[in-house]
Amino acid sequence: MTDLALYSGLFAVAFAAATFLPMQSEAALVGLLLGGSFPAGILILVASAGNVLGSVVNWGIGLGVERLRDRPWFPASPAMLGRAMKWYRRYGKWSLLLSWVPVIGDPLTVVAGALREPFWSFLMLVAIAKTSRYVVLTAATLSWI
Repeated sequence: MTDLALYSGLFAVAFAAATFLPMQSEAALVGLLLGGSFPAGILILVASAGNVLGSVVNWGIGLGVERLRDRPWFPASPAMLGRAMKWYRRYGKWSLLLSWVPVIGDPLTVVAGALREPFWSFLMLVAIAKTSRYVVLTAATLSWI
């Protein structure tokens, strides 16, 4: 498999993991790190870019959440959105620093769009959160090998 294919695969898994699809970008990143053939910095950059872009898609979905939430294919339940909205209203845009957390992170990014968080502050906070997670995961993985 070519390097481009592996990087593209990592990007795709990270992108999907940031949406409501059940993917594990952390496992893909750790697997590539353990292989030892790829620079850690580039892997972090690729995974972060995919994951942040997936969150941008969620933010965009959030912009239209009122029109979409009753559709059968809509990925978030009303209860899930309700919890995320309560959390977001309580902590504001700073809650986006938890966008990396499983289960609550994806709904938070949708709610940020629904509550009209400005794009640039959304992007900055989500990029910090998601990239930090991959940096910590990479450091932990490399300390074990």
